[in-house]
Parts: sequence; C-alpha cells; structure tokens
Amino acid sequence: MKRFCFDQLNKLEEDINENSLNENIDISSSEKAITLIFKHLAILKQYVIKNDFKNEDEEIYFFKNLKPKFIAKIIFYNAIYKIEVKKPYGTKNVIEQYINNELSKLKRFYDNNLDFYKYYRTNSTYLDHKYFVRGKHEIKLGLDSYYFEADHNFSTSHDFKVAKIIANDLIQIFLENQLRIINEIDIVNEPKMKLQWTASKTALTELIYALYSQGVFEHGNADIRLIAKYFESTFNVDLGNFYQTYLELRNRKMNRTKFLDALREELIKKMDDQDEK
Repeated sequence: MKRFCFDQLNKLEEDINENSLNENIDISSSEKAITLIFKHLAILKQYVIKNDFKNEDEEIYFFKNLKPKFIAKIIFYNAIYKIEVKKPYGTKNVIEQYINNELSKLKRFYDNNLDFYKYYRTNSTYLDHKYFVRGKHEIKLGLDSYYFEADHNFSTSHDFKVAKIIANDLIQIFLENQLRIINEIDIVNEPKMKLQWTASKTALTELIYALYSQGVFEHGNADIRLIAKYFESTFNVDLGNFYQTYLELRNRKMNRTKFLDALREELIKKMDDQDEK
C-alpha cells in the first residue's frame, strides 16, 4: 500500500515538473495542475477501496501522511487560481493590500484550528485512532463541513484538515513571494568590490533568518525581504524562493540549524587552537 502511494505521488510530481506547472504559477498552470492531480487521486482512491488496509496502523498512516499530500496540492493550486482570478488591477498599494488580506485568511484558519495545529506539528498520536480512522468521527473534536459531503470510504474526520495545513504553508510562501516581487528594493551605494558567497544557498538562508530572528538590523525592524535582498546583492548570489528554503529548514526532523552549529564549532575550535599556541 505505502509503496503504491509513494509511486503515485512521485508520478504526480514528475507530471507537474514535466509540464513546468510549479514555475511561475498562474491561472492556466493552476488549471492544468488540478486536472493532473485529480487523475492521480482517482487512481489512488480506486486502489485503496479495492485493496483496503491490512490493519488500523496502515489506515492511520495513509490518512495522516499520504492522502493529505495529494489533497494539499489540489487545495494549493485551487487557491492560487482563485487568488489570481480575483487579483485587482491597480497600484502597488492596492495589490499589496489584496495579498495581505489573503495572508490574513491563512492566519484566521490557524487561529481557529490552533489545537489541531499543535497536535499535528508536535507529531502527537494519542488521537490518531479518532482523527485518521474511517467512521470514527466525533462532533466534539471539531469537524469541517467538508467531511459531511465526503466519501466516507475514502475520508476520515481530519485528513482534509492536515491537507489544509500543508497547503496553507505553500500558499503563504506563494503570497509572500508575490509581496517580495512587488516590493523589490534597490540597494544603493553598493561596495565596488564584492565577495562571492561560495557556501550553499540553504546555509545563507539559515544565517539570514538567524540574524532576522535576533533582530540585529534596524533594532529588529528590518523586513526579512530587505535583509535577503541586501545579502543577495552584497554576496552576488540569487537565493531564489528563500521562503521555501526556510520552510524546508523548519520542517527538518533533526539538525535544523546545521550551518549555525558548524559555525559555532569551528569558531570555538579556532579559539582553542590559538590559545594553545
């Protein structure tokens, strides 16, 4: 079961990449992506209903970790489609306000589902037998209206909510990147001589977010986009979608500050070596 699901997910990713549907996402690419996802989801649903699960643990794993990855993509591309269709024409301020309103919707969903966010983000399992087993729904656990309309042979009370959490992270990255694009800031008085950043872009992103979190620029008032832009210009590097890179760092199961830890160790080693001389 697990292998089949991962194979379908990989095939879906390949189809999306082959059609360049994850680059410069717009109305047209969103429509095409949704069509592809529905095709693979239909295959997945048919397989699951036909073969069923060996035991409850396998069922929980599917509805908590596998199916949401497919549904999250539908939610993401559908959201982008709606955002782009409704995007107003107008000045930079008008568009910026529109994007910020969309970000506020994500924040409201987070606030309204804080308990489940905590449960999911902390990898808790004590309610999995209620959240991710078919037919085990409880009104008191907070059901989305979606559940009452869903096919209960292929849905649990909370698998859609997991998909929504995954999708909202991606939507947030998309929206923040849109803000970044319309708020490009020209860096003036650049130094004549530039140093080339030769470590990984992931390492630089980790460093930037660490400095941002510490509030070392403008007494903590500097925008993360300005800091990133400054580093890109100063060190002649294109960080690309650094929001996505940060999300990947945040989702690491272990060693989320690999580069910073290495910096600390090397500095201490250098000091110790110099003390011994």
